[in-house]
Parts: sequence; C-alpha cells; structure tokens
Amino acid sequence: MREMNRKFARILLVLLLWVALPYRCPAPLIYRPGEGWTYEMPGEKGDWHRQRAKDQLAVAQQAFDQKKFKLALKCAERVIQVWPLSDFAPQAQFLVGRCHEERKLDEKAFTAYETLLTKYPKSSYATDVQRRQFEIAVRFLHGQWFKIFGYIPFFPSMDKTADMFEKIVRYGPYGDLAPASQMNIGQARMNSKDYPLAVKAYELAADRYSEQVKIASDALFKEALAYDKQARKADYDQSMSGQAIATFTDFIALYPDDPRVAEATRRITSLKTEQARGNFRVAQYYEKEKKWDGALVYYNEVLIKDAGSPLARQAREHIDSLKQRTAAK
Repeated sequence: MREMNRKFARILLVLLLWVALPYRCPAPLIYRPGEGWTYEMPGEKGDWHRQRAKDQLAVAQQAFDQKKFKLALKCAERVIQVWPLSDFAPQAQFLVGRCHEERKLDEKAFTAYETLLTKYPKSSYATDVQRRQFEIAVRFLHGQWFKIFGYIPFFPSMDKTADMFEKIVRYGPYGDLAPASQMNIGQARMNSKDYPLAVKAYELAADRYSEQVKIASDALFKEALAYDKQARKADYDQSMSGQAIATFTDFIALYPDDPRVAEATRRITSLKTEQARGNFRVAQYYEKEKKWDGALVYYNEVLIKDAGSPLARQAREHIDSLKQRTAAK
C-alpha cells in the first residue's frame, strides 16, 4: 500500500511538472549573425523569418492584419535592420509606427513616424504619417498622459506636446497641417500658462499664414488674449496691458466683420480699467511717500485711461487735494 502511494505521488509530481513547465520556462534565446540575440516563443523558432525583404514584409503585414502586433513589429523591424536600403524599408518603418499606435504606445509611434520622414522623406507614406502624427499630438493636447519608459502613464505635458507640433511644422512649414499645428503650439503654451511663448507661437502663425484669413485672424485674436492673460498676472507692469490693447485694436482694424470684435472691444475697456487701477495704486504709493509730483502724474493717468469710472472720481479728489497742498507751500 505504501509503495502504491509512492508511485502515485511520483506520477502526480511528473504530471504537475509537465503541466507547469511550458508556463515557467522562458522563451528560447536565439542568436542570428547580424541580428543579435532575440527571444522567441515556443513554436515560433524561425517560423517568421524569411530570407528576402519582400517576403519578410509580407509576414509582417499578414501579422498586422491578424492583429498580432508584437509579431508584426518584430518582422517589420527585421526588414529595417537587415535590409535598410531596400524598397521595402519605408513600408516596414510605417508598420513599426502602426504597431506602436495599435498598442496605444503613442510616443513610440510618433517617434517611429518621425524616423520614417527623416530616413525616407520621399516615401509615399509621408502624407499619411504626418496626419497620424498630428492626431497623436492632438490626443496629448487634450490631456492624454505621457508614459515613463514608454509604458507607465505618468503625467500630461504641454511642453512635450508643443514639441510634437513643432516637429510637424518643421517638416513642412507650409504643408496642409502646418497652420493648425502652429496654432496648437500656442494652445499648448496657453494650457501650461506660458503666455510669453504662446504670444510667440500665435504671432508666428499670424505672420506666416497671413494670407489664410481664418488662421491669421484667429492667431491675432489669440495673441491678444495671451497678452491679456499676462497683463492680469502683472502687478505694476502696465506694458502687457498696452500690448494687449494694441493687438486687440489691430484685430478690430484688420477684421472689422469678425464676430469676435465685440469681445475684443469689451476686453480693451476692461484692460484700460485695469491700467487705471494700476496707475491708481502707483499714485497712492507716491502720495504715501510724499512725492506729490509723481502722484499727480499717475492720478492724471487714471483720468486718461478710464475717465468715467468711480476710480476716476477718486483720482480727481486726490488731484484736488494734492494741488491745494502744493499751492499752500
């Protein structure tokens, strides 16, 4: 009886090992001259390798069509590595990007597409690649997270997003996607509250695409908005308010029929009020320091900037008081 138990135990152990072994053994490590070491799953040994670039690419495309993206990626990368100057290398590079994109690895996909444009600029895939790059960058603009090591979601980054759009513009500054990409650089900078860089992005868009009325008018209006945002952040620096007013004024003059003219006018009024408030604070400081002449200059600026406001009435009262004080001397 004891001997039977031992035999049963041995048989059970063998069965367990037989079942567990395929799941615990690592994939075989295979070395090929000119390719280096690669891991291959059991049953895959060389099945996907071909001796001609055309045949290797066909395997890659078939795997991609079957949604076997890891295998398709390996096959496409082998085409690029073994036959980098072949006529099939551009399509293989395109497949690399598509595999990354299908696996939700957008950064890797964008880089793969950029490599295609750099190495094979005359490829028939160039237009499609730029469109795909633009769509990837837009996803990041809308808040998609970038990934650590390409896999672990970590944080959104408007700096990286702006860099993506800059690469699209750099490749074809007058291409179909360039104006929208340049505008999106400005939007990315606005999202990160980097208003000086937003101004530069929109200013470039307005100048470079001045003949495209929709782009140029939108760029000029948003440039003014970026100046406006800067003005709201500044304490006593009135220069940004002046820049915003001047840019909104240019917008109204250049595009009088634009539906945003009313908003531009309202913002100019608001900015002038803000300028008056800043001048009033400066005048108060000079008055506190008993620098009467300086105080008078800034109280008068309040009257110039916002003559009909309650603040202007207070400024007049201070002006009268200061004049009486200086006259008494």
